[in-house]
Amino acid sequence: MRRWLDGEQPREPIPQILSELFSERFGCVVGIEDLGLRAVHRSPSVSGVDLPWAGPETVALIGEFSRSDLMLARRGFLGTSLGLSAGPALIEPMQRWLVPSPGGQPGGAKAAGGGRTRRVSRLSEPELELLESTIVMFRAWDAQCGGGLRRKAVVGQLHEVTDLLQEPHADAVSRRLFKVAGELAQLAGWMSYDVGLQPTAQKYFVLALHAAKESGDRPLGSYILSSMSRQMIHVGRPDDALELIHLAQYGSRENATPRTQAMLYAMEARAYANMGQPSKCHRAVKMAEDSFADCAGGDGDPDWIRFFSEAELNAENAHSYRDLAYVAGRSPTYAKMADPVMRRAVRLFGQEIENDAGPQRSYALNLIGMATVHLLQKEPEKAAAVAHEALPLAKRVRSERVNNRLRKTVDTAVRQFGDVPEITDLGERLATLMPDNPETTGPGRAV
Repeated sequence: MRRWLDGEQPREPIPQILSELFSERFGCVVGIEDLGLRAVHRSPSVSGVDLPWAGPETVALIGEFSRSDLMLARRGFLGTSLGLSAGPALIEPMQRWLVPSPGGQPGGAKAAGGGRTRRVSRLSEPELELLESTIVMFRAWDAQCGGGLRRKAVVGQLHEVTDLLQEPHADAVSRRLFKVAGELAQLAGWMSYDVGLQPTAQKYFVLALHAAKESGDRPLGSYILSSMSRQMIHVGRPDDALELIHLAQYGSRENATPRTQAMLYAMEARAYANMGQPSKCHRAVKMAEDSFADCAGGDGDPDWIRFFSEAELNAENAHSYRDLAYVAGRSPTYAKMADPVMRRAVRLFGQEIENDAGPQRSYALNLIGMATVHLLQKEPEKAAAVAHEALPLAKRVRSERVNNRLRKTVDTAVRQFGDVPEITDLGERLATLMPDNPETTGPGRAV
């Protein structure tokens, strides 16, 4: 360490490991340069988010990254080969999502053809529909079971789709395949985010956005950007989150359904809340509610946005108020505003999971969110009651977000109200049911 302080540069992967350790410890992105060290250049397929916006390169990058993930999907590899981008290094490359592609043509067929004339493959309509329906199934699994159970299956399916994209297809088929690749890459990123693989998640999100651009699906791109925005809130970068959401809103302004618009406004509110801007947060919450009120059954919502139910709307808005309370020094005013909205979210999620096929993870996260609101209002007995409800759900779903959030909430309760019998009992039950130490993946808020 003394030699490093004197100016000597440690060899790779030491700088990246130090960056990750400090980022985990402080709950925000600490870059290699922030430590006074020099970052070593790596190929775009391994690290970085500033990738070429072209179909053939997108196919190659997704194929290479998904293959590496499948072969070396352990924290030892992923942690030392990736870094989390933030600030201009993240935002500026994503802005090129809006730049029209040359000729407006997808690039999958060209990737394999190398400029030669080749017979277009005969991928049948039933085969395409089967690929698309598989994504719906994977999403349902993720909502019910958490990202840890089926992540590798999603990555494997994504890799298979890149193999298909290496073949020549009619333009319409290529666009549909790129859309499938974009949705699968987004889901792989979301599952990686859920289990705490933050740099891996970000790389999948970026690749998903590239695939969505090739498909010509702007609303899908906006959804991917919203996932990136949520991740930035999770790692303590709400200003980056806001930039990403505004980019999503601008890019999909002409063709996003009211449900998608409502989701984007709700995420905008989350960003403003974490930036400590209550008036702008309130405005975004109202816009989310108004847009959601315009939703109708015949809006033609794609499957990826159907998760955004009335329960999700209330959950996002409640967490915005809760986050405002945190930013304002545990303000009882904002905690009181969050209380009825969070209660409504918990009740609605409870109704959705009555048949055991609903969003178990979302229900667990919002039970935990309700517990945090009770703690903010100095109601430890009520906090313990809802946290007890979350425990069996946390045990059932494979989600680091749920586990870490529950542990942090219980730790806070024990620290503040350790003399309350209900809190003592909660801490003991948590230690019995979930004895493993949590892996810190970000600041202590459910996102």
